[in-house]
Amino acid sequence: MKNVIYLTSDLIKASRRRFQILLSLLMVLLFFNDSGTASSFKSRFSRENPTFSQENDNSELALTLEKCLEIALLYNPLILSSHEQYQAARARINIARSFPQPEILLDYPLQPKFFSPGRSEEKFFWVYQTIEFPGRRYFRTRVASLEASEQAQDNESLKLDVAFQVKEAFFGLLLVEEQLKYARENLELSREFVKMVEVKHSAGEVSRAELLRAQVEMAQVEANLKRYEIEREIMAARLNVLLGRDKNQAIKISGELKQPFLRLSLEEAREAGLALRPEIRKTEYALKRISFQKQQALLSYFPDLNLGFARHQVEGVKYWNFSLGISVPLFFWQTKKGELAEAEASLKAVEKELIYWRNMVSLEIEEAFRQVVCCEEQIKLFSENILKQAEEVYQLFLFSFKEGQIGGLDLIEARRTRIESKTAYAEQLYQHAVSLAALSRAMGKI
Repeated sequence: MKNVIYLTSDLIKASRRRFQILLSLLMVLLFFNDSGTASSFKSRFSRENPTFSQENDNSELALTLEKCLEIALLYNPLILSSHEQYQAARARINIARSFPQPEILLDYPLQPKFFSPGRSEEKFFWVYQTIEFPGRRYFRTRVASLEASEQAQDNESLKLDVAFQVKEAFFGLLLVEEQLKYARENLELSREFVKMVEVKHSAGEVSRAELLRAQVEMAQVEANLKRYEIEREIMAARLNVLLGRDKNQAIKISGELKQPFLRLSLEEAREAGLALRPEIRKTEYALKRISFQKQQALLSYFPDLNLGFARHQVEGVKYWNFSLGISVPLFFWQTKKGELAEAEASLKAVEKELIYWRNMVSLEIEEAFRQVVCCEEQIKLFSENILKQAEEVYQLFLFSFKEGQIGGLDLIEARRTRIESKTAYAEQLYQHAVSLAALSRAMGKI
């Protein structure tokens, strides 16, 4: 009977353990199935482990240009470094906002022996506090805040540069893939052409020299194909580095090489650039900062107050002491005058720098705008005339060659012209896309 009871007890304990394990597993599943909790966990883990996030989110998906820009702005090492520098500049605001630290002084004069404060007949306990002249702490804090704002504009300027490089690499990769497509098409046509020449050579319609010429042409097309494949690897590695990923990581992109034509005027672009460019805004912040530094230098002519309170004991009798000290700027023509002169010179220098940046931004926008317009005219010329004519010539020469009216060299030249026209058109589309990216950079837009 006791054995039966013990056995039943063990079964109950085992059942309880299994139930607790199942309950724990159920809680874990509920935790990770919850959309908010799971997304929060994934977001937090992705921020701490950017490589994990990119490999899981982008390893199988084709990256669009918008996604590439998003990844670059989040994980590019230079942008991350600039953000940390901005945080350091923000931390210096708290340092500038701080008050002077008080001082405590213990004084035991007239000691009969070396280091015997207990036998001193006179004792002092002093507390000193420096009271800055009104406005000095405010200007110091404003200067630090404007320095942080300047660092923030450096960060924005770096983002513009990285975004332009990402666009350049992205469209460069699209261009190489387009060139690869044309090279494969050209290789397939070359192989078909070699087969036709071999048939004609067997029938005695063409010479062996023409067959060798066709084979040499096909070998050159194969060499170009390999060159484009290497360029594709290089461009993919460059894009990976800009995205903050491993340069050898597989990457797949999705997008169109052809971009919409420009829909704004030169004046609109110039107004946007003058309002948004970080270099101009940084210089304006620097102008304000130096203005505050000049006012801070003027305040340096006025003295700070040093307040002191003491507990004074003489032969057992306790007294209260009070002291008031004022720093007299007796030699103000030395340090103080130099600080003011430095601020005035820096103010004039930054004013000239602001004029330079406004002129330079206006020039950059005009150059980029005209480059975009030029590329658009070239694209229209290709799409309306050159591509159609090159295709018609190739089809005409191909028919003539099959009919035996022309030789293989004429057909090779016609096919080469057709492929070169398509490649030049793709390169023109790339130049247009990069010119638009340069215009966005000049306007201060990502």
